[in-house]
Amino acid sequence: MRIKQLVISAVVSAIAMSSAAAADITGAGATFPYPIYAKWAENYKKVTGTGMNYQPVGSGAGIKQIKAKTVDFGASDMPLKKEELDAAGLMQFPVVMGGVVPIVNLPGVQPGQMKLTGAVVADIYMGKIVKWNDQKIVALNPGVKLPDDEITVVRRADSSGTSFLWTDFLSKSSPEFQKTIGAGTTVKWAVGVGGKGNEGVAANVQRIKGAIGYVEYAYAKKNKMQHTQLQNKNGEFVQPDDSTFKAAAAAADWAKTPGFGVVLTNQAGKGAWPITGASFIIMHKSQSDAAKGREVLKFFDWAFKNGDPAAVELDYVPMPEAVSKLVQQNWKTELKDASGKAIL
Repeated sequence: MRIKQLVISAVVSAIAMSSAAAADITGAGATFPYPIYAKWAENYKKVTGTGMNYQPVGSGAGIKQIKAKTVDFGASDMPLKKEELDAAGLMQFPVVMGGVVPIVNLPGVQPGQMKLTGAVVADIYMGKIVKWNDQKIVALNPGVKLPDDEITVVRRADSSGTSFLWTDFLSKSSPEFQKTIGAGTTVKWAVGVGGKGNEGVAANVQRIKGAIGYVEYAYAKKNKMQHTQLQNKNGEFVQPDDSTFKAAAAAADWAKTPGFGVVLTNQAGKGAWPITGASFIIMHKSQSDAAKGREVLKFFDWAFKNGDPAAVELDYVPMPEAVSKLVQQNWKTELKDASGKAIL
């Protein structure tokens, strides 16, 4: 009798564990939003018991994984164009916004003290400016003691939405950069040392004296890295923070942009940070597992309604309420089960 009870108990436990695991959702993609997705997942599981496993493998890998249907959703900081979405039967929506910042390793220079322009950074990343005391940098930074050190360029080695935002800004700042390197999640870099993910770029910059790289702002702030100011489209030198990211997003027309594919780099507007971007979730329009698709939407619905404080704490910018409502309306018309019925 005792053995029978133990067997029954084990079976019940296994079923419960199987049910819990079945409810968990999986995603992969951009490293940019990983800190906030991880925090939301932690808080969501406490409330609902449903887990969310997110792999920060880079935007390019996330797009590949959702196209291959190996995850429930992909994530990218480069919005896919309508043609690519339609060809693969996908839809996308923005979830949170933030900024990409230049980081440097220059002893004696304070975080946020140095000023750079997009054109100067483009010249650095094309290998045209090779020393920190180059006259173009000195002219922007009167009174700042700049060393006669060689510049080591650090960039992403993986397919990255952060790289897309970075190269898109540099392409808009320099016709030569646009022509020779261009914008993309992966590009043919002229110079530099590669690092995988924000952590790889940050590790190389911290290790190499005279290095410059780029990471998302929340990562730079959390790790107390030396960021620089940047000149925006209005000619202002601005610091990265919530207010300058919001200023960049203020004029975005989400409703009229196909697939919500707004790119927020080099936006006009007072105080706008020039490398601002949204992070996008990508899903299949036809959900072969409608219950799992519904769980994904329930997670992001919860995030829209309850996740703003955590986003602000981690230096992200929540989506405006009007945009999140547009997104939720879009779910009802875009996402269907195998029979063509809306999953919500």
